[in-house]
This record gives sequence, structure tokens and C-alpha cells, in this order.
Amino acid sequence: MPEFEQTLGAGALISIAVGAVALLLLLIIQFRIHAFVALIVVSVLTAIVAGIPAGNILTTLTSSFGSTLGGVALLVGLGAMLGRMLEVSGGAQALADDLVRRFGEKRAPMALGIASLIFGFPIFFDAGLVVMLPVVFTVARRLGGSLLLYGIPVATAFSVMHVFVPPHPGPVAAAELLGADAGLLILVGLMVAIPTWVVAGHLFGAWIGKRILLPVPDILATDKSAGEDANPPAPGLVVALLLLPLFLIFINTGLDFARAQGWVDSNATWFQLARTIGATPIALLISVLVAGYVLGPRRGRDAVKVERILDSALGPVCSIILITGAGGMFGGVLRASGIGNALSDALSDIGLPVFVAGFLIATALRVAQGSATVALITAAGLVQPAVQAAGYEGFQLSAVVLALAAGSVMLSHVNDSGFWLVGRFFNMDVKTTFKTWTVMQTLVGLVGFALSGLIFWLA
Repeated sequence: MPEFEQTLGAGALISIAVGAVALLLLLIIQFRIHAFVALIVVSVLTAIVAGIPAGNILTTLTSSFGSTLGGVALLVGLGAMLGRMLEVSGGAQALADDLVRRFGEKRAPMALGIASLIFGFPIFFDAGLVVMLPVVFTVARRLGGSLLLYGIPVATAFSVMHVFVPPHPGPVAAAELLGADAGLLILVGLMVAIPTWVVAGHLFGAWIGKRILLPVPDILATDKSAGEDANPPAPGLVVALLLLPLFLIFINTGLDFARAQGWVDSNATWFQLARTIGATPIALLISVLVAGYVLGPRRGRDAVKVERILDSALGPVCSIILITGAGGMFGGVLRASGIGNALSDALSDIGLPVFVAGFLIATALRVAQGSATVALITAAGLVQPAVQAAGYEGFQLSAVVLALAAGSVMLSHVNDSGFWLVGRFFNMDVKTTFKTWTVMQTLVGLVGFALSGLIFWLA
């Protein structure tokens, strides 16, 4: 594939990006074209207009589509299987009843959010959300009201942990680039993540849930033909099954810390095997196998019924997986066209303080290409010389990393795979997803930036 060097100016590239987003919204909202088809069409047109060579277009589309699916398909598919087993067995209902009994109906959204904050420490956003959805849907069905009352606090919890707190890849990579201490970043990240969740998750979820009545979708609905257990599993067993993938994933965190301290040989076979077991797809695979046995044959359900239950989990999420992959394709085209680089270069020349400039650069990159992780890592690389020249360290350096992280989550829209993942799982149209998910993500960015700025100036 020949090398591509962008010759268009920043103004032209930004105009192309704005036009592409406008066209995509027009196709989906006005002409009612399926989001999967619309995303592919706009991706192709954007690649052509941006000047990507014809011989590179198909490779650019398929590589970005495939890389997104590689990160999402296994997580969503296996997570949906685990969720369906919990749903059909009555486990999700049992845990929902226990949460409501312990915290009360009025505090159920807070209980779900706090549980998701804990689960979100080691697990990525996509996997955590999919695993928690059956519990969220069950609580929403039991207590009534809009799904947003329960879903927004949970989605926000996983989001803030993913963007602000190691061991998630964005803050870890940014900390390494800027030389921030990972242990201190965890502490400061929690100081930012938890209050941000209170505002953007708990308070906004309660506010928007009263204004938009969103019914609980049937995406993960119980397969009645499979037969529900008259004696559902205990809530403690359900929690253990939910914690199993988190425990396995957390192994990687401990191994990474041990490697960084020089305690273990990272080339050792046992180390590489343990790292594989702790990888999110493998951890979810193990959890599905354990749940299939514990909630299947061990409780008197034969293997044929278990297989039917697991198979029924995949059909409803196929559309979600494909649309999410297409969203990643659109973001990949924007990255390949150089639009993100043009925005960041224009902002870096303005002469703002590095703390503010980093936030704005990360925001521009997020808007341009969709991925929060890519925006955070790229912005960290761009401001690295200025940060080193300023001599920041300790709390101030951690605050700079978190300011970049706050920018990387701003203004999520149609080029972000998370936009489509949450929108489709919650069965929201594009307008409603903008009113809920996009606003929530922007609140996370603004509150996170304000709190990191407070820490920066007080340090």
C-alpha cells in the first residue's frame, strides 16, 4: 500500500470532517438509512474527498473496522452470553432484589453506580457495561421509570474509571509518556473520577431520567422457552460470577506492577500465560464457561438448554457489534486523513498554558477521530516537550494527565464506537443518544477538567 501524505490545509480538512458528520446525521435522521449502511457510505465518501489514494481506501476501511471489532466483538459477544445466563437463571433478578432490599428503591440507581465504580477499576468500559446490563434492566423493570435513571449512573461509572484511573490503557500510556507516577495517578484519578461520577452520573442521570421516558429494551430479555429457575441462585453467587472476570483481569494489573518493580521476569512462560488468562476476552470466556456449568448442569439444566440459552444471546447483539465496528471505521478514516493532526497542530500554535492547551488538543482529537484512548495518548505525545520544559512533577504532573484525559472524553458523537454501543443497547435513536450519552460524556470532561485544574493550582 503506497504511503499517503496529506496535502490539504487544516481549514479544508476541518470542513471535510464537519461535512461528513452533517451528512451522516442527515442520512440517519432525515432519510432513515440504517446506521451501519450510513456509516460505511460516509466513510467511503470522506476517504475520497480527503484525498486518500483509491488503492488505500478499502484497506483503510477494513483495517479500522477490523481493529474495532477485535476489541469489541469478543467482549460484547461473551459478555452478552454471561448476561443471558444470569438473566435466564433468575440470578439478575435475585441480585436486583437484594440491591433494592439493602439500599431501598430510591437509592437503587446509586447502588448500581457504586457497584459499577468498583467493577470498573480493572475492567474496560465495553465489557463492564455489557456484564452489568442484565442487572440494570432487571432493576429498571421492577422499579419502573425511565431506563436512564439506572443506565446513566452505570455507564458513567465505567466511563470515568476507564478514562481517569489506571490500569486502563489511556491514563497508563499518558503517564508513561509524561513521566507521571502510576501509583499517585491512581490516587489523584480517584479523587477526580468519583466526584465526576456524582455530577455526571448520579445527578444528571436522575435529572434526564425524569425528562426522557426510555423503556427497557428486549435486547437481553429472558428466553422464556428456556425455562426460568423456580429456585434462582443466591445473590452472593451472582456477585461471585460478576467478580470472576474482574478478578482475572486484575491479575494483569498485579503482574504489570510486579514487572515494573523488577520482581518478575516478563519473558518467563508462566508470566506470559498468566497475562493471557488475565486478558479481558479470555477472562470473559472463562467466566462464561463457569457460569454455564454453575447455572446449568449444576442446577439441573441440561447441556442442550444451556447451549440454546447461550446461542440466543448472540443474535440481538450482532447489530450492535456491526454498528460499533462501522463507527470505528469512520473514526479510522478521519485519523488516516490527517484531520486530527490538523486540529491539534492549529491549537498547539495558539500559545495557551500547557494545562489548558493539552485539554483543548485532546478535545479536538476526540471530536475529530472518536477514540478517547487515541485522543489521550496522542495529546500526551504532543504536549510532552512543553510538560518536560515546565518541570511539573507529583500532583501537578498527575493533574496534567487528568486534564488531557478530561479532554479525550468530551463531545462524543457519531465517530465514537461508544456512542453507538450505548445508544443501541439502550435502544435509543440518534437524537436521544446526543441528549443523553453525549451530554453525559461532555459533563465528565468539563467536571474532570475543573477538578484536575483545582488539584493543579493547589498542588
